[in-house]
Amino acid sequence: MIVDALLIVRKVLIINVLSVGKRVFMQRRIAKKRELEIILENTKGQISPKVLLEQYVIPADLAGWILRHAAYSHDDIIGKHVFDLGCGTGRLGIGAALLGAVKVVGVDIDPTVVRIAKSNADIIGVSETTEWVVSDIDSITGHYDTVLQNPPFGVRKRGADAKFVEKALKVANVVYSLHKSGKTNRKFISDLVKKLRSEITEIFQTEFEIYPTFRFHRKRRHIVKVDLYRIKRR
Repeated sequence: MIVDALLIVRKVLIINVLSVGKRVFMQRRIAKKRELEIILENTKGQISPKVLLEQYVIPADLAGWILRHAAYSHDDIIGKHVFDLGCGTGRLGIGAALLGAVKVVGVDIDPTVVRIAKSNADIIGVSETTEWVVSDIDSITGHYDTVLQNPPFGVRKRGADAKFVEKALKVANVVYSLHKSGKTNRKFISDLVKKLRSEITEIFQTEFEIYPTFRFHRKRRHIVKVDLYRIKRR
């Protein structure tokens, strides 16, 4: 069974936590890249994606790379409170929980994908450290250490990407955010971050693989060049 296979793989990924009073000691065991991807690949996908929300499931290999970079290059996951903004089916949030986040909150405006994210977390076994909420981003409050987000590209709804960046920097110190690549968009994101009195510490260009999701998709797969931004609030 798939579930049994996932549980076996997850045992390799597990990070042992020993609590003593308010201190938490973590065994920082780096999960093999492919092991994390296998788990994320086998999560349930979307049932009825909505065009206006630009709901594209983040590829498992891309999600795994982002998570491992955040966890092991910058120590932004292990022992942290992580927020998955626009969580979709929960791949980023679930991956953060697997890599040692003490608490993950995933939020999406679409109740259907939130139910799927919760189901995925239950199956994989991270329900105790994850919470899934249906909400518009305007209603979100609180403070987190790190935001992980795969926001709308702003193609269908102009400014949707900017709205996510603005909210992320209001609720967290560090933000990992994916956006369409290109000179014009990079300038737009850079100017926005400066306006929000924050700084971009890294930009990585990579690829986002999209399989046919909507009726207007004619190709068997489409590769979109994207940039991963690591943004830090000043």
